[in-house]
Amino acid sequence: MRALPVAPRNERTAVGDRLRAIRRNRQMTIDQLAQATGLSKGFISRVERDQTSPSVSTLVQLCDVLNVQVGDLFHEPESQFVPADRAPVINLGGQGTEEHLLTPRAERRLQVIRSTIRPGDHGNGGAELYTINSEVETLHVISGRIAFRLNHELWEMAPGDSITFSGREPHNWEVLDDQGAELLWVLTPAPWSGSS
Repeated sequence: MRALPVAPRNERTAVGDRLRAIRRNRQMTIDQLAQATGLSKGFISRVERDQTSPSVSTLVQLCDVLNVQVGDLFHEPESQFVPADRAPVINLGGQGTEEHLLTPRAERRLQVIRSTIRPGDHGNGGAELYTINSEVETLHVISGRIAFRLNHELWEMAPGDSITFSGREPHNWEVLDDQGAELLWVLTPAPWSGSS
């Protein structure tokens, strides 16, 4: 069996945005990078805007100063798309609520969950205070009004309000009226994960 030749890509690989992001992440100005590499500010600016392609040796020089591997500039970013209409339904124990996982099930760094409480369903987080094994949890109210309890403190939250807390602290919530609500939960790290 004969190997098929790899078809060349017609489009040029753009590395400028990644170089700029790395430089800014290192809190380095173009002027500082120019001084460290001996390249002109104008040249670096054109490279960052993908208006010119640096030679391999120049790219290595830039990467050495920025302390990044040259190959990292060419890796495609990892992304996973979860369409809203196919987000898996999960059950966190809430009552009168439909919960959808908006991040991939295998994502371990964080989880985003949308809770929908339809009008007429007086949704809540259950009968008792509960905890989730996540260091940081953020609740954002998209629509509706809820009461949120954290230990002995109580907040009335309206659309646009957010609260950030440790998921390991006892907490609970309930919808304040019959208008329903839409809530967004962000948990990090993910308290559970699975490949299915």
